[in-house]
Amino acid sequence: MKIEINEEIITTTNCIREYPCFNSESHHCCKVVRCIDGAVHFVEPVERTHCFNMQSFGYSYFCSCPVRKEIFNKYGL
Repeated sequence: MKIEINEEIITTTNCIREYPCFNSESHHCCKVVRCIDGAVHFVEPVERTHCFNMQSFGYSYFCSCPVRKEIFNKYGL
């Protein structure tokens, strides 16, 4: 499946990992385990690497990356 994201979202998002969830064939990104109102996305990290968009919340994490959130909201991935 080809994923299309609004170009403005991509150009305004700073990703030190070069958008692995958007650029790779396998869409290698953290799994969204719970989403609240399309705004708060709790994730299960794919790997333990530094990511400015993954924030700790108790024993879980949420993702603030606009690209990742758009992929989930638009495609359910």
